Amino acid sequence: MLSFFASQEKKMRDNAANWLEIADKVWHFRRDLLNERESSELLKRRDELRQQLKAKADAGKLKLSIETLEGVLRRTGGAIYPKTSLVENVEFFLVAAIVILGIRTYFVQPFKIPTNSMWPSYYGMTPEVFAKPADEPGALKKIGRLLAFGAWPHRLDAPTDGEVLIPIGGSGNRGMIHSRTVSGRSWLVFPTALREYTILVNDQPVTVRVPADFDFDWTIYEAFFSHGEKYTAMRFNEALRSRIEAQQFVTTTVDGEELRCVRTGHFVLKGERVLAFDELTGDQLFVDRMSYHFVRPTVGSGFVFRTDRIHSPYMIDPNTGQQIEQYYVKRLVGLPGDILKIKGTQLYRNGAPITGASAFESNARQLGNYPGYQAVGLLAAGKQVEVGPDEFFALGDNSISSLDGRYWGFVPKNDAVGRPLFVYYPFTRRWGPAR
Repeated sequence: MLSFFASQEKKMRDNAANWLEIADKVWHFRRDLLNERESSELLKRRDELRQQLKAKADAGKLKLSIETLEGVLRRTGGAIYPKTSLVENVEFFLVAAIVILGIRTYFVQPFKIPTNSMWPSYYGMTPEVFAKPADEPGALKKIGRLLAFGAWPHRLDAPTDGEVLIPIGGSGNRGMIHSRTVSGRSWLVFPTALREYTILVNDQPVTVRVPADFDFDWTIYEAFFSHGEKYTAMRFNEALRSRIEAQQFVTTTVDGEELRCVRTGHFVLKGERVLAFDELTGDQLFVDRMSYHFVRPTVGSGFVFRTDRIHSPYMIDPNTGQQIEQYYVKRLVGLPGDILKIKGTQLYRNGAPITGASAFESNARQLGNYPGYQAVGLLAAGKQVEVGPDEFFALGDNSISSLDGRYWGFVPKNDAVGRPLFVYYPFTRRWGPAR
């Protein structure tokens, strides 16, 4: 019982201290606006409560003084007291925004993997194709998949009877399938650029819009060409080339361009499903922005950097002609002074097979979904590069589909941002510490 009364006394004393703080704030910020009577009454009630607090008055006396002081504050406090719930909420969100901006700038920044240049270490946006309507998730499962995996459904039905045809080539493409850039909205609100892809049923178009970085070639390969094999850009190119060489194509006009349309051998009736897939979000990471201020990046670690000072035609947006200003994530393979080259599927650093990450060995031996390093660009067969004194060199783990240092060169040292720390979404087996 004694401890209960003691705790009540302490709470009332803490409460009195809070009210004195409010009274001091009102006095300092509004004393030039208060008349003589208001100023005198405010100071009198404030000082009475302060004296009682110093004298360790009991909770009852403190409560009466607090109530008296509160009445004065209500008459004299203006915008400082009493605060409306709106003002309190605005202050809360402003403080929260400042804290979040500070954390993002100096400590930890969220980052979304948009492409599959680091697949399978990190996933960008990937498709999950459904072979038949019975495989498609129902309404409740769609909601669950949206929350857990960021899965966004796309369902295309046939406008007429006939064979599904895939238009390839065309101007401004990203990948093999014919497409064009259109305006759209992210989360139904924010303006963004989308890619609109067209496939045909006989001569009738069916279109779908996806984010610009989504690999729609992967979707088409799995739906019509894979025969159970895992997708790679090389396998898809080979499948299309073999169809063309076998004269399994027709020529028609799509969006004003005359294009080859590869035959799939897949026939549908009007109203039947042509293509069904879910667009799965890319891995979303927390990036450690702090470490690189104190320690040098290490070979083999994930490596996040800015692109705005990498001067290369590959860093120019083909739609705007402007320098691409984004954050990229690759794997760091070269420090200042390192000499790099590719022989077969193996990456060499300073004359020896590179070490520092399991992805290096997996690529060298083409284990699992790792395709092996591809000798192209600056690291084409017989070539090597030496990393400059204030530069880094970075490659994607998915070497066959990665636009990386082999094409656009070196990353200036001052543009290194940090290293991936933790995959916080989606909730897949990759959730957890970044590899």
